[in-house]
Amino acid sequence: MAILEICCYGVDCALAAAQAGADRLELCAAPQEGGITPSLGTLREVRSQVHIPVHPIVRPRSGDFCYSEQEFKVMLSDIAQIRDMGFPGVVTGILCPEGLLDKARMQKVMTVAKGMAVTFHRAFDLCSNPYRTYQELEELGVARVLTSGQQQSAEAGISLLQALNALGHGPIIMAGAGVRLSNLPKFLDAGIQEVHSSASRQVPSAMRYCKAGVSMCSDKLADEYLRTEVDPDVVEAMQTLIRLQGDSLPAPLADYHPGRLDYLSGLTGN
Repeated sequence: MAILEICCYGVDCALAAAQAGADRLELCAAPQEGGITPSLGTLREVRSQVHIPVHPIVRPRSGDFCYSEQEFKVMLSDIAQIRDMGFPGVVTGILCPEGLLDKARMQKVMTVAKGMAVTFHRAFDLCSNPYRTYQELEELGVARVLTSGQQQSAEAGISLLQALNALGHGPIIMAGAGVRLSNLPKFLDAGIQEVHSSASRQVPSAMRYCKAGVSMCSDKLADEYLRTEVDPDVVEAMQTLIRLQGDSLPAPLADYHPGRLDYLSGLTGN
C-alpha cells in the first residue's frame, strides 16, 4: 500500500495532518519559498506533540541548491540538531555548480545523519543527469528521492518516475509537486510507492483590521491576510483512496462505487 506524506508548514498543520491519517510528515517553513528549515521552536513542539514519523527539511534558503561553505556548515549543524532531537529522518539535497550531485558534501550529510532516513528532495529535479544522480544516491545510502520527474508537476513527469521506479533497486521514488486527490489514482496505478502532497487550502487571517498599502513581503502581489494550511478533509480522502486501492488490487479505481468516488473527487488538494 502506498505511503502518504504530507508537507506541513507549522505545528497546527502537523497536528491536523497526523490526526487526519497521514503516514508521515515533511516539516518545513515558508511555503512561498518552497520550504526552508523550520525553527527550533517548531521542531521542539512537533517532536513532542506529533506521534507519527516527521522528517524536517534542511534547506537554509530558497533558490538553487548550490551552497556556500557557511551555508553548508549551517546545514550540518541543523541536521545534527534534528538527529539529536530524535527525528527519524531528514530531507535535504545539494548540487554542484554543473548540476551534478555534490557527492563530497552529501557524504558528509550522510555521516552526520547516521541513524536517520535521508530523503533527497527536489534538488533532484534540477540535476543535469537524473539516472547518474539516482545511482550515486543509491551508493550513498539515501532512503528516498522526492521528485516531480524533472517536470513542473509530478503528473507531467510520471514517465521518468515510472522509469526510475522500474529499476527495482535504489532509493524509493516519492512523487511530489502537484499531487492531489484528483490525480492520485494516476500515481497509484503507475505503481508509485510513496506520494507527497501539501493537501492544502487557503484560509483568511484572524486579523479584523487589515492595513492597506503596506506589505511585509517583497512580493507586492502576495496577500498577507491569507495563510496556507493543511486541509484535513483532503488528507483523509487521499488516505481513504489509497486504502481502497490497496485493499482491492488489482481492481481499477473505476470499479469502485460511483457515489464514493464522487464524494472523494469533490475534495481538492495540492
